[in-house]
Amino acid sequence: MQRFVCEQNIAHFQKLLETAEDETLRRTLLGLLSAAKRELALLNSQISGADLSPLGCRRPTGDIAVVLSQFRASFDAPSRPYMLIDAGPGLTILDANDAFANATLTVRDAIVGKPLFEVFPDNPAIDTADGVSNIYNSLRTVVETGQPHALAVQRYDVRNGDGVFVERYWQSINTPVRDAGGRLICLLHNVEDVTAEVLAN
Repeated sequence: MQRFVCEQNIAHFQKLLETAEDETLRRTLLGLLSAAKRELALLNSQISGADLSPLGCRRPTGDIAVVLSQFRASFDAPSRPYMLIDAGPGLTILDANDAFANATLTVRDAIVGKPLFEVFPDNPAIDTADGVSNIYNSLRTVVETGQPHALAVQRYDVRNGDGVFVERYWQSINTPVRDAGGRLICLLHNVEDVTAEVLAN
């Protein structure tokens, strides 16, 4: 029921935006639309993860330890920030390399095993923040299509060690990780911090 309400709100706010001319009203509607999309993404991520197919039709998952052992050296490369995400309910962070932890101002051991959007929520100070909904939709696209999905440059602020949100812009790509039999094991999230380039323009 909650999912239905979110979907109806999104459709309603989008329709109102099509005809709204007053700038203050448009800003309000954009904030409401972003909040509804975020709520739907969080709800879907908790209930079903990135796989919205019925439980009986979900793809089986293979042994992540076996797959990880095959590409551990490239995963731990210091120049590429990588994170592995379980596609199931909660979108649990399975692992992250040191480059990812450094880029996102986190500690590797502190984020592994936690839900993705618990560790990386939207900045609550920005009404129109859409990082959660855009990342969720990208992960879902990867599960549905079986193909990598690249996002446009995305503002997605991260918290520093004091819990204060720091402005950040990212170029990211999500990729399916499969076992030898072609079964989906998890999702690989690769980011590049492009904050300096965005703020220089």
